[in-house]
Amino acid sequence: MLPKHETIRQNRWIRPFGTWLHHPNLWHFNRRSVAGGVAAGLFCGLIPGPLQMIGGALLAVLFRVNLPVAILVTLYTNPLTIVPLYFVAYQLGTLVTDPQHHMTLSRFTVPDMGWDNWLPVMMDWIATLGKPFAIGLPLLAIILALSGYLLVRLSWRFWVVWQWRKRGKQKNQLKGKS
Repeated sequence: MLPKHETIRQNRWIRPFGTWLHHPNLWHFNRRSVAGGVAAGLFCGLIPGPLQMIGGALLAVLFRVNLPVAILVTLYTNPLTIVPLYFVAYQLGTLVTDPQHHMTLSRFTVPDMGWDNWLPVMMDWIATLGKPFAIGLPLLAIILALSGYLLVRLSWRFWVVWQWRKRGKQKNQLKGKS
């Protein structure tokens, strides 16, 4: 169901990038490539603003992992999930920097902003969170990326072992009938 390599190479949107997007792992679904794509997407999903997909794509190309998976996984952050995730990052940062300092979720609200001023408002809000947030955000991104990578690798392994056993049982049943 996936396109052939030549079809991808000849695509008018991909052709300008030259050989950057020609590595087979960028397009194949195997356990290493998909796990890496999930890790790249989870890591870049915490990037503020609309730059998450670009970051996921860049990490996928850099580490030669599944590009579509990396881009799609960044969508776990959205207007409903970003504030709780940033709150967790802030709390994680306070555990590392100053365990005595705590902020409640009610005080951790995003200011009103529009399409014309979202970047400066968001940057001011992030700056007010300070050092705990600056340390907690990359720490949470690393934790999510490692967890996602390991979860995909383990799930893939369990699936393959389950399929092997299922196939073995079917062969044994066929041998028993003859």
